[in-house]
Amino acid sequence: MSSHHIIREKQEPALLILGLDNFDDELLGQLLEWSPTVVATDEMAEKLNAYGIKVDWIITDKDDANIQSDVKVLHMNAEPETIAALKFFTENNYPAVNVVTDELNMDEYLPFINQINLVIFYNNQKIYPVTSGYSKWKPAGEAIELLITPTNLQFTGLQKLSETKFTTRQDGFFILQFDNPFVMLAERL
Repeated sequence: MSSHHIIREKQEPALLILGLDNFDDELLGQLLEWSPTVVATDEMAEKLNAYGIKVDWIITDKDDANIQSDVKVLHMNAEPETIAALKFFTENNYPAVNVVTDELNMDEYLPFINQINLVIFYNNQKIYPVTSGYSKWKPAGEAIELLITPTNLQFTGLQKLSETKFTTRQDGFFILQFDNPFVMLAERL
């Protein structure tokens, strides 16, 4: 018996590839599994092309960037690649995007937190915004880091290592409560 899945456009998170250094090929395969819209920089598009991975959009200000057939050009308009891509996703009503990057400038992501579901893969970490009352099940000894220092942080299920670094005390749920509208949580891949 086989199962058939109909994937509607924009149903799966889009994939923005800004850098692939130290990024696991298996995890990349998982992110590509449901054929998301793939947006990449010029340099990353060439690497992906060499792997046989189809890119839908290339972020560039060059006009001769078509290295694959049917690739569209996303012009940066003098903005950083991250901002140009996130504007594209939000203006075209993408509900979510996974970002793979080698450099993390959190200021480029913060304006988009309320506009799109954002997950950033950086430095062997999965980074995403969480709101107060967030809880998640994790095994004991897992590292959790908050990339935005929370105001009036209260937590359960965690052992504090520093102002923003924690480990899970035991197998089970941890809970975060704070006054900020959101914080960026990083967990090890």
